Amino acid sequence: MIETGDTGRTWLLSGASSSYALRLTERDELLHLHWGPRIPLAAAEALAAAPEPPVRGFESPLDGREEYPVEGGPRFVRPALSVRTPEVRGTEWVFADAAVDGDELRVGFTDPVHRLALTLHYRMRDDSDVIERWATVAHAGTDGPPLELLRADAAVWTLPARDSWRMSRLHGRWAAESRLVRTELTYGESVVSSRRGHTGHQHLPWVALDADGVATEESGEVYGCALGWSGSWRIGVQQLPDGIVQIAGGAGHDDSGLQLLAPGESYVTPVFAGLWSDAGFGGASRAWHAWQLAHVVPDARKVRPVLYNSWEAAGFDVTQEQQRVLAGRAAALGVELFVVDDAWFGRRTSDRAGLGDWTPNPDRFPDGLKPLADEVHALGMQFGIWVEPEMVNADSDLYRAHPDWVQNFPGRTRTEFRHQLVLNLARSDVREYLWEQLDALLSDTPIDYVKWDFNRSFTDAGWPGEDYPRKLWVEHVDGLYALIDRLRAAHPSVAFESCSGGGGRIDLGILSRTDQVWTSDNTDPLDRFAIQEGFSQIHPARVMAAWVTDSPNVQFNDRVSSLRLRFVSAMAGVLGVGGDLAAWSEAELAEARNWVDLYKEIRPVVQLGAQYRLRSPRGGLGAVQYVRGEESVVLMWLDRQRYEERPPALRLRGLDPSATYVCRDTGEVHHGSVLLHQGLRTGLRGDLDARVLRLRRA
Repeated sequence: MIETGDTGRTWLLSGASSSYALRLTERDELLHLHWGPRIPLAAAEALAAAPEPPVRGFESPLDGREEYPVEGGPRFVRPALSVRTPEVRGTEWVFADAAVDGDELRVGFTDPVHRLALTLHYRMRDDSDVIERWATVAHAGTDGPPLELLRADAAVWTLPARDSWRMSRLHGRWAAESRLVRTELTYGESVVSSRRGHTGHQHLPWVALDADGVATEESGEVYGCALGWSGSWRIGVQQLPDGIVQIAGGAGHDDSGLQLLAPGESYVTPVFAGLWSDAGFGGASRAWHAWQLAHVVPDARKVRPVLYNSWEAAGFDVTQEQQRVLAGRAAALGVELFVVDDAWFGRRTSDRAGLGDWTPNPDRFPDGLKPLADEVHALGMQFGIWVEPEMVNADSDLYRAHPDWVQNFPGRTRTEFRHQLVLNLARSDVREYLWEQLDALLSDTPIDYVKWDFNRSFTDAGWPGEDYPRKLWVEHVDGLYALIDRLRAAHPSVAFESCSGGGGRIDLGILSRTDQVWTSDNTDPLDRFAIQEGFSQIHPARVMAAWVTDSPNVQFNDRVSSLRLRFVSAMAGVLGVGGDLAAWSEAELAEARNWVDLYKEIRPVVQLGAQYRLRSPRGGLGAVQYVRGEESVVLMWLDRQRYEERPPALRLRGLDPSATYVCRDTGEVHHGSVLLHQGLRTGLRGDLDARVLRLRRA
């Protein structure tokens, strides 16, 4: 709901339990008023009418108060907008108009010197406390020189003055993504970012702040912000001397540049979403999850199938007969989606060749992929493939024909990672080639699922011959989005998964056009519990792909773990199997079938339910709970046991204290109030034990 004050210069946006207020001064300054618990319009107007605070020497009257600080004038905070022409740098605004269209507020300004137009967008839906913000910057002239857009953040969020703040973020690296860390916020600016051309393994584009570090998992005020962009990005969190915090976020890294706007051209930023919750970190996470399932992820209310991926079984040694055998074994487990990973195409016998040539290898699949796809369908499974369209090997037909299509700087060495180069998707001819290749593939073969990978970062982000090559950083991602959107429109039944060497491309932007994401290449169950804890701070289980692979885990740590532990870990999201089924014993296959059957029963609760992180996976007992309607599922594990100590009782969440609940496995009856306050004994014993508990309201 959006309300406008009597003067037409105060606005109040209200969602499920929170409000956001802003006002326009007589000097056309757009100032922040309130972000927090729901307030009435009268309270917002009272805030707008309050006397302005006194300004001391060397201080700005605007810093910490503006909705969107720009470069120029009496401002010393980092600007959200920086524009340059040959004559002048800096911006001065004149208010143009404001409009409310359903759940969206638009506030427009112009700079007559730059002939620049700025529109700030705000959207808050009645069923959510998430506020979506973005900006449109346009060259409003009809002639004259272009405007160089150096920086244009999507939004700046303002938090009230407090004695101190604690910041939560998700850091990591390849195979160790989304590790949660909380630290005291210091004065000045703290930055999380990616300079790699993709979202990156090092940080997810999300931060959360709680005042004085007092919020817990289920109580206390938490502010969170998340950026929807799959390229380089920057989030700066600046604590001012008076304790006010401003959080600015947008596409591009420092000094990357964005666009050169000719007269009539415009740039639309990605969405930088914000959320306030008074229910702790867990409440904030559940609010993020519900919003994404309702308004971001395509077809999010449909549960995702159990998949089998043949990469770890086959590597680059793929044959049609081998895939047929694996498909038969996967079908016997109850798998619903069979995926052929790398090496089905071109001359792809290693990672040194074939990328870019998206036609089936004639030696391995002499009749194409259709016979295998038909056989997989006959087994009752869907059929999927792996692709990496943004990449090319030097040893490929595509590169030999078009070496100019890759990102490069003239006269400089073309850097290869994993023996591959990055195609420039900012070029329309590159996008058209990929469209033709992938559209033909999806049209000729009954494919139900595409795993879209991205296995290296940008290093040579040049565009020879382009007037403003810096725009590649933005337009490559725009080109990626346009290509996926076009493929989805032409093939609406095909599901897409985003992957980037594991979790290197996970953000709200890619999630708005894919059905799930590959969380990490690391499938060790204990490592995954920690990675999944971080992932769940912002994203729901419905999009989190997780696999059961072989033991010992020779790729990462040689850890030996039971099939039970591996399944419990992977059942926390979208279950997949990635081990070499041809090497599994009959006993292992039978046990796996039972776990797959169990997962299908609990899947609607896990993928679509409200998630409660009961105990952190940082040693000892860990547990996560899902609640949906009358059903509740608890996944619990014990990584080690010392001195014959019994694990502590596990207190549940999200239940009705006045109701009784029946354990579906044992028939035991539990009172909701007891489960919430006293907890229950887990029954876990010994190192690396795990269990699934199913409860139903009586």
